[in-house]
Amino acid sequence: MRYQISGKQIDIGEALQTHVQNELSEVIKKYAERPTDAHVVFSKNGAEFNCEAVVHLSTGLTAQASAHAHEIYAAFEACAEKMEKQLRRYKRRLKDHHKDRTEPVEIFGASQYILAASEHEDDQEPDTLQPMIIAEMQTRVPTLSVGEAVMQMELAGAPVLVFRNEGKTEVNVVYRRPDGNIGWIDPNNAS
Repeated sequence: MRYQISGKQIDIGEALQTHVQNELSEVIKKYAERPTDAHVVFSKNGAEFNCEAVVHLSTGLTAQASAHAHEIYAAFEACAEKMEKQLRRYKRRLKDHHKDRTEPVEIFGASQYILAASEHEDDQEPDTLQPMIIAEMQTRVPTLSVGEAVMQMELAGAPVLVFRNEGKTEVNVVYRRPDGNIGWIDPNNAS
């Protein structure tokens, strides 16, 4: 497993890096069979330290956790607890679900854009129909089954997830509907 442990405008020492690797590997070994990589970023906001951790699993799931505390080790411990809780919950839900998967989930790149909010009043027409793009970023689109995509979306706490349906070439979307149910957009079944 690959670890990337860094600090945003703060220096983190070897002792903290070793502690993070040991503790995180214990948490991950307990609940995940084939983790691929982990990214842990420490930052400081006023008097508090923030810790953000992202762990990618070969099943396609991405577990994310963040926490803050007045001490850097305490921030990591709180973050590790949240990560363990997430992985424990999803391990129960995934029991035997990925037993047949022998290869890691295929992931391909895509562009992601953030568009500017409209500055116009609701009753005024905009000058142009071209939206202003604030940011363009690279994102990863995994190849998953619909069930795995729903679990990935819930694990990330996201309202929507774009994925490529297993065994098909089309891009699909799962999203949380206003009534609390999950919606699935499959262009293959469009008529």
